[in-house]
Amino acid sequence: MNYKWNYQPPTLQEREAARALSREIGISPILCKLLQERGIHSAAEAKRFFRPQLNDLHDPFLMNDMDVAVERLNLAMGRKERILVYGDYDVDGTTAVALVFKFLQQFYSNIDYYIPDRYNEGYGVSKKGVDYAYSTGVKLVIVLDCGIKAVEEISYAKEKGIDFIICDHHVPDEVLPPAAAILNAKRPDSTYPYEHLSGCGVGFKFMQAFAQNNGIEFHQLTPLLDLVAVSIASDIVPIMGENRILAYHGLRQLNANPSIGLKAIIDVCGLAEKEITMSDIVFKIGPRINASGRIQNGKEAVDLLIEKDFASALKKSNRINSYNETRKDLDKNMTEEANKIVDNLSDLSERRSIVIFNEDWHKGVIGIVASRLTEIYYRPAVVLTRTENLATGSARSVSGFDVYKAIEHCRDLLENFGGHTYAAGLSMKVENVPEFTRRFEEYVTNHILPEQTNATIQIDAQLDFRDITPKFFFDLKKFNPFGPENHKPVFATLNVYDYGTSKVVGRDQEHIKLELVDNKSNNVMNGIAFGQSSQVRYIKTKQSFNICYTIEENTHKRGEIQLQIEDIKPSRS
Repeated sequence: MNYKWNYQPPTLQEREAARALSREIGISPILCKLLQERGIHSAAEAKRFFRPQLNDLHDPFLMNDMDVAVERLNLAMGRKERILVYGDYDVDGTTAVALVFKFLQQFYSNIDYYIPDRYNEGYGVSKKGVDYAYSTGVKLVIVLDCGIKAVEEISYAKEKGIDFIICDHHVPDEVLPPAAAILNAKRPDSTYPYEHLSGCGVGFKFMQAFAQNNGIEFHQLTPLLDLVAVSIASDIVPIMGENRILAYHGLRQLNANPSIGLKAIIDVCGLAEKEITMSDIVFKIGPRINASGRIQNGKEAVDLLIEKDFASALKKSNRINSYNETRKDLDKNMTEEANKIVDNLSDLSERRSIVIFNEDWHKGVIGIVASRLTEIYYRPAVVLTRTENLATGSARSVSGFDVYKAIEHCRDLLENFGGHTYAAGLSMKVENVPEFTRRFEEYVTNHILPEQTNATIQIDAQLDFRDITPKFFFDLKKFNPFGPENHKPVFATLNVYDYGTSKVVGRDQEHIKLELVDNKSNNVMNGIAFGQSSQVRYIKTKQSFNICYTIEENTHKRGEIQLQIEDIKPSRS
């Protein structure tokens, strides 16, 4: 991959501001510049960033309708009404359902949970789900990570005497459903200070408010924070503001004392002896929870997440792990088929988007295939398959481009759609696919920036090897947890040389284990360049080259610093 490196050197004013903050808080000016890019300009703000406190969570009653939602829940419990906790089949939805069900079950027994079937019901609140609620005597449904667009379905439920409390984080339409309460910080009239909570995060805020109102100590909520961290990482929401507090403490919970269900997944993933990071959730824990809804039914994921017996949890986790293996095979085959279709597009070089449709593809994996296409071709991608008489699909985006707005622009062609900036779902009549493809491409062409369709690595700072001290690494680790809006910094060092001991490694000799020096110090830096063995010939010429990398701890030698090389370029003379 021929990456373009994008680096903006700091201005004199920025350097002076970073040095001033450095004197105040005692960390490198380079890292202080990164803090300032995250909106942190004082010692007090830096302290809150580096040591997030649960006391700094916002008052949940600042959220519109929270008082109404708590009152309705209290009323249901007082009347001994049957309550149904209902959620989407992805990681965010299943963790949200597990969290609310687990917490309320401690105080109330007339409660059930429900996850719609991806294939029979589709996304969100379904009439089948409402009929299930009615047939089991439910009077109150708490719906999580969906529901904000379910006007027709919630009206249908109301006719049957069923109230809904919506806990969602997706963008609402102008007309809101006739629910008893709508908890969503993206409401146009929202007064809540933070709008980027995950669906599970909204459920947590609801339980926080319920606890506050009923004199339940906050510490009874903290065991649930591991679920919130899993949702935040998997749903790719920003990890700043309130999400940073929830993710920070959720990761601590996940590492120190995870719930039985998550402990079983951790064991199956091979993470038991490792400090779990947001990256481990994204690539190992999340996909296994997701596989349940993709291949079978998301209810199995909730069954696992609320399990109290470890032996049972391990059995359920192994079953979900087998779904993940099936998912990987489907994903591989479909991605290969999708690549062939895209490669055969006659006007690919002119196109700014990709829309592909295959009637036979597995509905549970199309979102993953859309993600793969955006990674390979650096274009927003929509992947569609046929479900009965509709083309249904998933959209994924490139950095900085709002794919939800692009889809909304074509809403007159759609039966249904929903989502947020980087991921969305949609459905349309099959005959509308060609016109949707044309209109979507037109919108993307008019709104995407040229740099958003190039393979670009954003460099955060240039370092010399002498800058990478144990103290620098210690302070850098305080930026964890990393994620959107707090990405792991990428550094560049220019004019480095092979120390003479770099070599190709890996089962297929595809990686390079590096030992490098620069001309500013005597430091020998260890590095690993995954999948870049083609560069080794140049490295061994003893000519200088430039590297960009993240700074990691060597997984085999605890405490040792290792560079994870993102890209290697010959030095320009």
